Amino acid sequence: MNLSLHRYPANTMRSVPKDPPQQLALLSHLLHAVVLGAIVAALALLCSSSASFAAGKSSAFLKEAMRGDLAETKVGELALQKSESADVKAFGQTLVTDHGKHLTEVSTLAKSENVQLPKQPNQEQKAEYQKLSKLSGKAFDQEFVAGMVADHKKDIAKYQKEAESGDADVAALAKKTLPVLQKHLETAQSLQAKIGQ
Repeated sequence: MNLSLHRYPANTMRSVPKDPPQQLALLSHLLHAVVLGAIVAALALLCSSSASFAAGKSSAFLKEAMRGDLAETKVGELALQKSESADVKAFGQTLVTDHGKHLTEVSTLAKSENVQLPKQPNQEQKAEYQKLSKLSGKAFDQEFVAGMVADHKKDIAKYQKEAESGDADVAALAKKTLPVLQKHLETAQSLQAKIGQ
């Protein structure tokens, strides 16, 4: 068994220059290559982190949107049962229709983004539903409409933010939904002015 080191032919290896200026130039090239490699690696990591952050934000937005749609469809159904005003009932039906449609769009997009969506509104939304369910007539209308004004103002702010900074598909859905939310807010404000506090 031969334990001697294998020697490469001289012409297969680049020889190190013997001249100090050439050595310095070679060292400079190597240093540049190492620095450039480190910069490329850092940029790749930064892009990956940014994409993960955006995906995380979009996931949270989709979950919140689903909870909102679930809550608004339930409250809209409650308006159909509890209100004595034809205008409030019509607004309740609009909420059921529009948020029901949006709920389907959110579900489809979440599925394509591998996001698990909640199946119920959050605790605050459930508490608001319980509070409204104990009212009827004008008392219901006033509380319902005031809640819709407040909710839609918050929703519009969230959707505007997502439309400007979210994942491309989620941002597109947010942009598409904004005019519907603004119309809901206008209707709720008009009803609030009509019904009074």
